[in-house]
Amino acid sequence: MSLIQTQPWEVRLLLAAEEAFHSHTGGIKVKADSSALAAAYRQCDMITRQHSRTFYMASALLPPEKRQAARALYAFCRITDDIVDAPSETSEQKRITLRAWQEQVMSNNPHAGQPVCLAWADTRAQFNIPHGYASQLIDGVARDISQARYANFAELAEYAYGVASTVGLMAMYITGFQGEDALPYAIRLGVALQVTNILRDVGEDARNGRIYLPQDELALFGVSENDILRGKITPQWQQFMAFQIERNRQLYRESLPGIALLDRDGRFAIAAAARLYEAILKDIELSNYDVFSRRASVSTFGKIRRLPTIWWQSQTTSEV
Repeated sequence: MSLIQTQPWEVRLLLAAEEAFHSHTGGIKVKADSSALAAAYRQCDMITRQHSRTFYMASALLPPEKRQAARALYAFCRITDDIVDAPSETSEQKRITLRAWQEQVMSNNPHAGQPVCLAWADTRAQFNIPHGYASQLIDGVARDISQARYANFAELAEYAYGVASTVGLMAMYITGFQGEDALPYAIRLGVALQVTNILRDVGEDARNGRIYLPQDELALFGVSENDILRGKITPQWQQFMAFQIERNRQLYRESLPGIALLDRDGRFAIAAAARLYEAILKDIELSNYDVFSRRASVSTFGKIRRLPTIWWQSQTTSEV
C-alpha cells in the first residue's frame, strides 16, 4: 500500500508527529494496587459513556484491555478539554489550571485519589505511548484559550492535529500498528474527525465566541461572520458548507486505508469510529446545512445498522 501524497498543510504536522514518535520513555511501571487501578478504569469508563456515545460504542469493539485503555485516553482528553471550556474562569485561571493538570496527568506515579491520572499513567506504561503526543494534545487544547479564529485551512489543520490527530496517534499504540508508515493516515483521520466536529458545532461555537471555519474561504464564498452569528442559511452558506463537506470526505477517504496498518483486533473499532463520525456529514446535508438550530447526529439504530458492513470491510479490504 503506497502512502498518500503529502499536502502542503501536512508538512509541519508530519514533522511534529515524527518528533513525538521518538519521545518514548520506556520501562515505566505504575505503582498502584489492583483495586485502586480497577476503580480508576471504571471512572474512565463512566466519563466516556457520559460524554461520547459514539466513542463508547466504537471502543466496545476492542478486546477488554485495549477497551479500558482507550477509555482512559478519552477521559484524559475530556478533562483536558473541559478545563479550557470552563465558562466561569478567566483565561489566566484556565492556564494555571491546565498547567497543574498537565503536571498531574503526565506523572508516572499519580496518587490513587486522581483516578483518571492513575488509569492514564497505567495505559501509557502498558502500551508504551510516547509522552510527546500527550504534551502536544495539551498544547493544542490550550490554543482555545487565546485563539478564536483561523485564517486558512492550514491553520485549522494545525489546530485539528493538536486536539484530534494526537488522540489518534496515541490510540494507535493501544490498537497496535505497523511502524511510521501509519502516521500520515492517523494525522488525516484526526483532522477529518475534528473538522466534522467543527462543521456540526458551528452554531454553538459561534455563540461561545469561536468561529473555527477558515476565514479566507468564508470570504471566498461570501459568508460573513454576522451571517453565522444570526444563523442565516443563505445560498452562499450552502455552497460553502458543500465545499467543506466534500473536502472532509476526501480526508476520510485518504485516511481510511491506514486502518490496514493496525493490528487486526483494533481495525473494527477505529473503522467504526471513523465511519460513524463521517455519517454526521450526511445528516448536515439532509438538514439543508442547518447547523445553527440543531445538532447533527446519527441515531443509535443508524449506528448499529452500519456496523456489519464496517466490520466486513475492516477485516477483508485495505480500504474501509
